[in-house]
Amino acid sequence: MILKEFKTFVMRGNVLDLAVAVIIGGVFGKIVSSLVNDVLMPPIGLIVGKVDFSGLFLNLSDGTYATLAEAQKAGAPVIKYGLFINTVIDFLIVSFVIFLVVRVANRLQRIQEKTEAAAAPTTKECPQCLSVIPLRATRCGHCTSTLTGP
Repeated sequence: MILKEFKTFVMRGNVLDLAVAVIIGGVFGKIVSSLVNDVLMPPIGLIVGKVDFSGLFLNLSDGTYATLAEAQKAGAPVIKYGLFINTVIDFLIVSFVIFLVVRVANRLQRIQEKTEAAAAPTTKECPQCLSVIPLRATRCGHCTSTLTGP
């Protein structure tokens, strides 16, 4: 019984749509991370003085470490602010892309609503004389019969 309910729940369209969205979102996140780490940050690092942002860290221990990898290997406590910068840039790019997608979707929805509103009938036939009359008319202008309903 519970398996049947679970199957019904999972097979609903909105649950499947959500699952697809999560999978695509995960892959999209990897693409954006690669874009930031492999394409955007190297030129930015070069411009600001040949800095590799992913290697920037603040050492909280007494020891000295030349690289983040050395500090992590030694188990030293560090604040990885360079990776945080990369993550913030990832977030900004993903947020901007989602904003653009939602903006386009809203625009398409408004266009569709206008098209549907324009396509809505504005006239109807009189049931008595079959003349075309305005949709909101309550009396036929041709045969003067009283009309009920739309």
